Amino acid sequence: MFIDKIKIYLKAGNGGNGAVAFHREKYVSHGGPDGGDGGHGGNIVFRVDKGANTLLAFRYKRKFVAANGEDGKGSKFHGATADDLVILVPEGTLIKEVESGKVIHDMSENDGADFICCRGGRGGFGNRHFATATRQLPLFAKNGTKGEEKEVVLELKMIADVGLIGYPSVGKSSLLSRISAARPKIAEYHFTTLSPNLGVVSTGEESGFVAADIPGLIDGAAEGAGLGHEFLRHIERCRLLLHVVDIAALEYRDPIEDVKAINRELAAYSEALASRPQIIVANKCDMADMDSDSVKAFEAFVDENEWELVYVSAITGEGLKELIHTTAERLALLPPITVFESEVSESTVAIKEGAEETVIRFEGGKYIVEGDWIYNLMGRINFDNYESLNYFQRTLSAAGVFERLEDEGCRDGDTVSIYDFEFDYVK
Repeated sequence: MFIDKIKIYLKAGNGGNGAVAFHREKYVSHGGPDGGDGGHGGNIVFRVDKGANTLLAFRYKRKFVAANGEDGKGSKFHGATADDLVILVPEGTLIKEVESGKVIHDMSENDGADFICCRGGRGGFGNRHFATATRQLPLFAKNGTKGEEKEVVLELKMIADVGLIGYPSVGKSSLLSRISAARPKIAEYHFTTLSPNLGVVSTGEESGFVAADIPGLIDGAAEGAGLGHEFLRHIERCRLLLHVVDIAALEYRDPIEDVKAINRELAAYSEALASRPQIIVANKCDMADMDSDSVKAFEAFVDENEWELVYVSAITGEGLKELIHTTAERLALLPPITVFESEVSESTVAIKEGAEETVIRFEGGKYIVEGDWIYNLMGRINFDNYESLNYFQRTLSAAGVFERLEDEGCRDGDTVSIYDFEFDYVK
């Protein structure tokens, strides 16, 4: 089974909590605070698996949760930082937002370097960080922050220099098997190829190019007919298209109409794709009458559109060397494989902290204040401790929360609720 698009859920680990602890040792009367810091939560990291060419591994597992950082302990012992959760994907996988469909990252960028999609929460400080000359015994510590979480869509767009396109049964798979070491399934019926196949074509010494055999397109493929719609995305990166036709017309098809129809489908799917340079590959020339009017009409049609034409036979091997040589020459003149730029700014990927992320609404006779950064802040507060409560109030004031409340109409005596912590507002 071939799977090239799937939705998954990601959750980075939470940071460990800082510890509230005090040094206790015989003959040491004033040991002071010594609570250790919490460890950082594990990141969600995507890594390229060079041997994979499908997202089949995600068929039954679609939820990935990294480990949390460990809590700090007394004696200034830090909690352990959790290991990153590494997710292997094929080269060329796009990571996209679910709702907008915007590209977060292309796993072919920077030669497929690791990408941190969700960052783990930071570990909280132990109470020893909050000791001052006037607050020598802090009874509070900092909780770890939450790790990022999101749903993303993984979409595979194969990395290939050349895409073999054309109607079913024109010989694309046979051609790929002759010019590369790929061994696709081949038979004499339509839609033998149910998934794209990749093959490395050698042009001598250590040079070469990658070719992809794309399952047969038919009329209406761009709207979902046949198999073509599912695999058109795999030729979006291709720099050059080899448009394969059955010049012998063994199935009584007109090669001219086939070329027109396939190009209409490319244009309906993507204008950029339709503008890719093409070489017309007339296959099965060993079984064609090369002096017939139909062949001459086809040559005139190709000349009219200023395409290059190469006659080949995947069975006898005729013209294959010329095809490889011509393809390599054209690729040398074309720009490198397309890398999709991120359409999401880093600030929207990471969790932001600040008043701009604060939501205030009036509901049920009270003002409700919410925000991820406030939720994380409350985890650090000991509401039974006066000094800790003062720290909470100063932080809200510095972030402009009280000013925002007044702008929303909050006045003295009104009730304010922050994640079940309620108080009467006093200016």
